[in-house]
Amino acid sequence: MFAISLNAVIALTDQSERTLRRRIADGSLPRVAEEGGSSYKTLIPFEAIRPQLVVPLDSEDIQLVKQADSGSASAQNDLALLLLSHRKPQGALYWLELAAKQECPEAMHWLARCYLEGNGVTRDENIGLMWLARSAARGHLISQEQVQAMRECFIRHH
Repeated sequence: MFAISLNAVIALTDQSERTLRRRIADGSLPRVAEEGGSSYKTLIPFEAIRPQLVVPLDSEDIQLVKQADSGSASAQNDLALLLLSHRKPQGALYWLELAAKQECPEAMHWLARCYLEGNGVTRDENIGLMWLARSAARGHLISQEQVQAMRECFIRHH
């Protein structure tokens, strides 16, 4: 049995932090506490939240959750895409943002799409274009093509 971070639980169950902390306090949700230096991290046994998952997870997907929660940017991106494929953009955004902060071009591309389309967030073209440009600058081919198409359109109109 393994445990995942409270933020991962939030992203995978669509439950608020307040609700989860209340469940921990009343004993209906078990927790495992880990001390890491001066920080204190609340971990939740995965099996305790399995019935509340917003997407079905097979054994490979569960491995993906472990890797994503351990900090793997590619796993975070893949888990976000799984959530997006099940129309769960709020949870996906959590993982995309983590992966994008680690300079993952694929995650930046999908984060750009979420902002440009208003998928799980308020539509914001400026933030979307920023993520698209960052993705393109890090070599993401589709993002590069999209940025190039915008350049060409801009040149034609000026």
